[in-house]
Amino acid sequence: MDEALLIAAWSSEESQPFGGWDFGYIRRRYSEEKPPWSYEDLAREVLRGAHSAVDLGTGGGEVLARLADAFPGCMIATEAYPPNWRVARDRLRPAGASVVAYAADETSSALPFRDSSFDVVLDRHEAYDAREVARALEPGGVFLTQQVDGRSHADLLGWFGTEPHWPNVTVERLAADLVREGLAIELARSWWGSISFFDVGALVYYLKAIPWEVPHFSVDRFTSELLGLQRRLDETGVLRFDEGLFVIRAHKPR
Repeated sequence: MDEALLIAAWSSEESQPFGGWDFGYIRRRYSEEKPPWSYEDLAREVLRGAHSAVDLGTGGGEVLARLADAFPGCMIATEAYPPNWRVARDRLRPAGASVVAYAADETSSALPFRDSSFDVVLDRHEAYDAREVARALEPGGVFLTQQVDGRSHADLLGWFGTEPHWPNVTVERLAADLVREGLAIELARSWWGSISFFDVGALVYYLKAIPWEVPHFSVDRFTSELLGLQRRLDETGVLRFDEGLFVIRAHKPR
């Protein structure tokens, strides 16, 4: 395919809609290695026996909905992005969970809940304030989070002249923050794998869906870089980049 046709195809991918946190459009065109733990299994384990729980940054509720069989009597999710909030509300309401619009801003990261509101706080790939998590947990409550290591995708970002924006987001730092707020660490584990793209159009869609990765990303702005990635793909058959994850489980002492 000549360059003009490639660029036109990438522009079409760039314009595709994206909702919730659903990458189904490129499901067979990219893959992510899985860590040696299952976040969903860990979450289901801490939810069983709970009376109240909150899921911070639920996206479109895709992951939380798969845990519906373990929901406690009070299950709440938060989401900041308005389009995602509506998707999550419609997905989670039938399972008995409510969705609260919440976004930490530059002046306040206070969760919109009273002290000791929950015996479980879940967080999958959402920024959080350790002090607020500790405040919202009741004594004996459990916090479970899975995060993307802030140093992930450095090799991908380098193609676009940028670098990881949150290199201090590591298991060591976030665990230390929780300990500082009085929580006891039960599990802290990190892992490095990779994310792979089998065509450049899938990467274009991915970067448009998560605009914080490459600020101001567009096909027009980064045409030469995308063509360079196409040449690499032609040589190697896959575009593979480093990706790290970590999981922390902690509890608030009674």
